[in-house]
Formats: sequence, C-alpha cells, structure tokens
Amino acid sequence: MWKKFFRKKDISYPIRAVSSEEVKNAVRAYSKTLPSNVPLKVLINEDSTINFELLTPFLKAFPDRNYYMSKETYEIFEEEDKHLALAVDKVQKAVDQYVDLKKDLPIIDYDPYRKVSYFKLEQLNLITDRPEIDFYITGEEYLITRKKPQ
Repeated sequence: MWKKFFRKKDISYPIRAVSSEEVKNAVRAYSKTLPSNVPLKVLINEDSTINFELLTPFLKAFPDRNYYMSKETYEIFEEEDKHLALAVDKVQKAVDQYVDLKKDLPIIDYDPYRKVSYFKLEQLNLITDRPEIDFYITGEEYLITRKKPQ
C-alpha cells in the first residue's frame, strides 16, 4: 500500500480517511492555482485515479484509498464506483464523436429526457459494449449525466 507518510518538499502528510467532499474541495482549490492553459486533467492518472501528490497540500493528508475522476466531465468517484468513471469517459467520448460526425445528438428519438441512444453510438462503432446504466445529455456543452432530468 502507501508509505506511512507522504513527503513533499520536506513536508510530511499523514495517511487518513478523506471524504469525497474533501476531495472535491481540494480539486476546486487546486484548479484555482492552475494557469489558464493547463487543463484539470493533469490531476488524473492513466488509470483514472486522482494524483494526490498534487492535492496533498490542500488536503493536509494523503487519502487511505483511491478516488477516481472522469477525464471527460471531471466528476469524482469513490473506489466502489470506479466503473462509473470509466463508463462516463467512454460514453462522453462517443457522444462527442457522434456530434462531430452527425451534427446531431445521439439520443433516443422523441425522448423528452434526451437519453443517450447506445444503438446510435454502436451504429457508428463509437462504442462496442453498452454500459449497464443510463446516461442523459444535458444542455451544457452536451455533457452526459446519470441524473434523469425532471
């Protein structure tokens, strides 16, 4: 696992339980320090884990477990929801590609909730397998969400 203490610039941070709300607040604080030309994706490792080396100065600790972040929507997930982070990235990329290709949204025809049509994404080989959860397209930059609109 992790070393007992994480050292950065001669500062030791303890390993402790860190809530998802603390992680979100640390990400917000960190994002305010980034130059405008540096994307928040610098926080996300290849395996979608959050790089806590960059966040420990804001948390004053090193989390005792992994957290995951979507590279596409920057949504934060706990360990047990890692599959959601991966699904969000896969579907968001496919939706973006579909919009670029078709100049239309890949939603189920006549669906008032703008539910993503996995069939339309499959037709263009943008996804190869369907996630077991539903996604909906928001009005904001065509981002996807798991929350069904009301």
